[in-house]
Amino acid sequence: MELPAHFPSPVYTFSNNPLTEEGFQLGRKLFYDKRLSRTGTISCGSCHKQSHAFADPGMPVSAGVDGLMGLRNSPALFNLAWMPHFMWDGGVNHIDVMPVAPLTEPVEMDNDLPTLMAYLNSETEYPAEFEAVFGESQVTTPRVLWALAQFQGSMVSAGSKYDKFIEGRVSLAANEQRGMAVFEQHCSSCHQPPLFTDHSFRNNGLGGLHPEEQGHMTITKDSADYGKFKVPSLRNVALTYPYMHNGSLMSLEAVIEHYSEGIEPLANLDPVLSDPLYLSEEDKADLLDFLQTLTDFDFIGHPRFSDPFE
Repeated sequence: MELPAHFPSPVYTFSNNPLTEEGFQLGRKLFYDKRLSRTGTISCGSCHKQSHAFADPGMPVSAGVDGLMGLRNSPALFNLAWMPHFMWDGGVNHIDVMPVAPLTEPVEMDNDLPTLMAYLNSETEYPAEFEAVFGESQVTTPRVLWALAQFQGSMVSAGSKYDKFIEGRVSLAANEQRGMAVFEQHCSSCHQPPLFTDHSFRNNGLGGLHPEEQGHMTITKDSADYGKFKVPSLRNVALTYPYMHNGSLMSLEAVIEHYSEGIEPLANLDPVLSDPLYLSEEDKADLLDFLQTLTDFDFIGHPRFSDPFE
């Protein structure tokens, strides 16, 4: 795993989970194995597709076992080693335990951990693969989670045109440079480079919340956090549609329109969004062009992150 020179130090350092090639490959296999779900039909990769930066393109919310639907859009997965918390509401604060949520969630993979461990121990290939990584053949919940963390924690996306520009290897076109200026003026306070997120939770004036959806308040039980969701990274954003926690905006153009003149004056609206941007059509077009420079084509096509079952 190579750490990009222009990135900060990661939160997750593998200090308690030594990164090895065997561990990475075991985590990769588990990530794509549909047999980890109750019905044997859904894997992590089912809702996190490499070609779209491990998001679920076109799906406001993804279908889990038995076609059941949840409330939230499947987030893109990359640069997870730099994230201090996970899920739209921040309900998980460590990459090692992040997979427990989708594995056990009734509308996602709907398995229970004892049943899953019994299955993995009964399979002919997994015990030997776990022994190669952990020195013991017994498959346990911590070892499954550590293997998944080795794979997901190694999913580094830092090869976009923007990154090559920062490294002095390419130039941005005039329209992209203008778009970067618009971004720096209006967007970078929340979507801070180089990770393009500040990891905060904010209410961005998106109306029409599902009655059961409370956002970060689900975790904190503080009414001031109602309707606040994690600020996502904008890396690879051109590929990760639809947008927002509920997938309610289908295009980047719609997202830009929302922030330009569609923000609703909700009670918990973030103060930085209190004044509409009213971007010009040229600014909108240039901003869109800049956001396209954040696509990392090497990452979405890298064979190391592909499905080993295909």
